[in-house]
Amino acid sequence: MESIRDYGQYKQENWKMNEKTYGNENYVPSMRLSGVCDSLGVTGKKFGDGECAVTCKISENHLNAGGVAHGGLHSTMLDSALGGALVSLIKKEEWCATAQLDISFLNAAYVGDFLVAEGKVLRRGRNLAHCDGVLSNQDGKIIATAKGTWAIWESKPSSMK
Repeated sequence: MESIRDYGQYKQENWKMNEKTYGNENYVPSMRLSGVCDSLGVTGKKFGDGECAVTCKISENHLNAGGVAHGGLHSTMLDSALGGALVSLIKKEEWCATAQLDISFLNAAYVGDFLVAEGKVLRRGRNLAHCDGVLSNQDGKIIATAKGTWAIWESKPSSMK
């Protein structure tokens, strides 16, 4: 996976969506991930061909009681990156959801750190996909890693209608 370590401006060439691979209407070129991501300041930077990257700059609002970035932020970023990687591959009418996500928290992140979560699809089957990813800071230090399984439906599940 090509890294987005340059943290530069949003570049349209990083978005490789078309009508055949476009996930669902919640993923658009501006990469609005979710209300949760919006509230945390997590934004998309790369999306397409089974890969996705999201970023966030750590502020005081992201800290836990111990003064370091909360693990929930790391989890949200990794879930969004891995899930986004799958969404970049599924057909427009298909839907997916996280079925299982394992995260290893390796190092702390601090105020001012710029975090990048990069996810990729390892294998996509008819009803399941396996993804993995890494969360690192501006220096390339690995903060957390993740692997997960996503359920895939041929159309929007009745439980979501």
